[in-house]
Amino acid sequence: MKTSDFDYELPPERIAQTAIEPRDHSRLMVVKRGDGSLEHRRFYEVGDYLYPGDLVVCNDSRVIPARLLGRKLDGGAKVELLLLRRLEKGVWETLAKPARRLKTGTRVEMGSNPAIQAQVVNKTETGTVIVSLPDDEGLEKTGFVPLPPYIHHPLDNPDRYQTVYAREKGSVAAPTAGLHFTSDLMASLQEKGISFVFVTAHLALDSFRPVQAEDPGDHVIHKEYGIISPGAAAEINRARAEGRRIVCVGTSTVRILEHAAGISEKGIAPFSGWIDLFILPGHRFKMVDALITNFHLPRSTLIMLVSAFAGRELVLRAYAEATKLGYRFYSFGDAMLII
Repeated sequence: MKTSDFDYELPPERIAQTAIEPRDHSRLMVVKRGDGSLEHRRFYEVGDYLYPGDLVVCNDSRVIPARLLGRKLDGGAKVELLLLRRLEKGVWETLAKPARRLKTGTRVEMGSNPAIQAQVVNKTETGTVIVSLPDDEGLEKTGFVPLPPYIHHPLDNPDRYQTVYAREKGSVAAPTAGLHFTSDLMASLQEKGISFVFVTAHLALDSFRPVQAEDPGDHVIHKEYGIISPGAAAEINRARAEGRRIVCVGTSTVRILEHAAGISEKGIAPFSGWIDLFILPGHRFKMVDALITNFHLPRSTLIMLVSAFAGRELVLRAYAEATKLGYRFYSFGDAMLII
């Protein structure tokens, strides 16, 4: 298996720059693993493929304003920080511009009204900068919601890069498979007998980066911090015991469920901690029966995970058809339901 096995050609105009309105009017490709067939619908019709008793598992992580602009206290030079992931309370790994001028101990004033101070704690071998940011509340008022580098259109409404059920602050990138749900659609699915449960997986920007190693096995997967509450664990285990389908919304949800299932012999136990599971073809899924996801970057860990679930050949055929039929790709793009 090579990283190039997960490559495909995508015309730049297929990369969605803005979100569809209403949310649930995005296109939906239905991929059937049993016979390899593909169907084309709208997302608001997803209920046609869900059954009473299905348990839909969503990631309720909320994107934080992770892009910060400021100046060095010593000299006033401009500095930009992009928070990558929280290492511990008040300490973040960041991408910094210009990183070469930020020595350990450098203090930076970010934003204004109110301004918050960041201090460089360390610099890593990979070029990232570790900073302390003691004021999380100030961060909310000072920072900007970051968008992936392939989106060049400004975001008029920051809430459009949040799911309607986002509540636990911590991601620097949205769990985009959930962007297609509206409150009304969720209510209509619940009336049909479909249940929802929420777990938390805080996404880092590494989610979107292509794998550089020729052998995917040599790639070091990014870590995400995740939480499964006792109530959520009990509901997921109950669904599994009763033979009901578990439908994951997004690859981050798949990773946290499969990670938790791998550390317990009896279903899923309540969990909080770092997730470093890299799912490649050959993985035996324990907790996932169906998957709602977007169309992902070539050579990314996300398309590898989807290929592990549906089969690489079927996924690449689906991507080729989506390209041909004008589907919109990536974060603000269209959706895929794999059953």
